[in-house]
Amino acid sequence: MTGKQDDSGWSDPAPTALLVLADGTVLEGMGFGATGHAVGEVCFNTAMTGYEEILTDPSYAGQIITFTFPHIGNVGTNDEDIETVNLAATPGARGVVLHAAITEPSNYRAKRHLDTWLKNRGVIGLAGIDTRALTARIREKGMPNAVIAHEPSGRFDIEALAREARQWPGLLGMDLVPMVTTAQRFSWDETPWRWGEGYGHADHADFHVVAIDYGIKRNILRQLAGNACRVTVVPAKTSAADILALKPDGIFLSNGPGDPAATGEYAVPVIRTLIDRLPTFGICLGHQMLGLALGAKTVKMHQGHHGANHPVKDLTTGKVEITSMNHGFAVDRTTLPANVVETHVSLFDGSNCGIALKGRPVFSVQYHPEASPGPRDSHGLFKRFLGLMRDFRSG
Repeated sequence: MTGKQDDSGWSDPAPTALLVLADGTVLEGMGFGATGHAVGEVCFNTAMTGYEEILTDPSYAGQIITFTFPHIGNVGTNDEDIETVNLAATPGARGVVLHAAITEPSNYRAKRHLDTWLKNRGVIGLAGIDTRALTARIREKGMPNAVIAHEPSGRFDIEALAREARQWPGLLGMDLVPMVTTAQRFSWDETPWRWGEGYGHADHADFHVVAIDYGIKRNILRQLAGNACRVTVVPAKTSAADILALKPDGIFLSNGPGDPAATGEYAVPVIRTLIDRLPTFGICLGHQMLGLALGAKTVKMHQGHHGANHPVKDLTTGKVEITSMNHGFAVDRTTLPANVVETHVSLFDGSNCGIALKGRPVFSVQYHPEASPGPRDSHGLFKRFLGLMRDFRSG
């Protein structure tokens, strides 16, 4: 690789990757992962660990992730920590931006180098930029649209990349769920990972849960299966009649990418029918669309919440939980109707993080209680869901 030589004789390598923002700002660095270019919304994630789970979370479809932690990739990748259920779908994040170059993996579970893993998944990477400065810019100006590009020759048409970034419409009004949802119904019985044992399989079930897949994560399904649930996963556009025909004890509304109002055009009518019939639990996008189904509105956030260190207060118990979050839209708390109770709030910015329907076994949270990645403070929400199904069955 050739580079520019200054008067001291030092030669700086030519950049092989760029992040071109819609306003024309160009950030240069060294490329890794797949070659080519991709357009998306740039967000930052504050998690120190769990990058493989984050990069395979379908909720990140349409986004380019900047990690604020400087050293990403040092524990490699493996086949157990992937969160995408539909392996034939879009893998999640469109690109990844790092401060430091990826080092050789040093972990007994590592199977592949992060660079190789990203190449195989078609995800473009950029390293060697000041991610703190980029994060500060996002906090000040919001999440920008951008193009991330990797070309080993270092030759780029910057004007064309900037034009593509400007012309991309952004996530507002965009339904990305068809890119990540399953194409057909399937059953799930894999249970959570245990040290020295790996993943297990459920040997009995007390309840049957139908999970609507808007971009569901594997560990959510594992938590349900590990709590004595027989789980049937259905595509996002499955009708209420077809779901009810499966005779479930409860309904789960999954996480997913994009604008909830756009996905809600076909999902909300189904959700309204189901919550009149059965206990319902929603997470992330499922929470936002439940809010829409109950009469509230959603809003695009300035910088979003992305990380594994977000404090949330459960107003029903008074408990503060450290949670894992990934969302750029939120339920507007000022639009909650009188029959909906706000159950959780963010202690970072006071935004809504949970709701419940008065007099009905229906609730949801904005964050990810399955802890993949992230702390396990909120695992109890799955047991809360079990309790609602149990009471509904006996009542």
